[in-house]
Amino acid sequence: LHFTPELLARLGEAGVETCFVTLHVGAGTFLPVKVDDISGHRMHAEFGEVSPETADRLNRARAAGGRIICVGTTSLRLVESAAGEDGVVRPFADDTAIFITPGYRFRAADGLMTNFHLPRSTLFMLVSAFSGLETMRAAYAHAIESGYRFYSYGDASLLWRAD
Repeated sequence: LHFTPELLARLGEAGVETCFVTLHVGAGTFLPVKVDDISGHRMHAEFGEVSPETADRLNRARAAGGRIICVGTTSLRLVESAAGEDGVVRPFADDTAIFITPGYRFRAADGLMTNFHLPRSTLFMLVSAFSGLETMRAAYAHAIESGYRFYSYGDASLLWRAD
């Protein structure tokens, strides 16, 4: 994603802190799931990095009562890969093949801004795990009824983690 200096300035004026992570996304992220039992699907490993400075800023924001809002499933997958069971985000520079499906216990992300993903995709499974399957079914029914665009250059939504 590209954030212009003007957008970053406006976010800062609104009290939103931004920090960046890097995940080198491969085609495997977008492959449809072709197995009936999702435990048989394997994600391709992708290299990602959460710098020590970014990990520190995320942890300080959380400690101060703030929320971690990931922009895109890519950043969410990486932040979750860098987070320990205790929810603390640690510096990370490694491959990740994290496959988030319903039942996954989120450690760090509180919110997710993302577009509408295709059915039977790993990304739809991720958003269903994040906000709940029924919430996503309702959101997708509304999106279809309203003519929203799907896939990588489609309309976006702001999702909150279901606990």
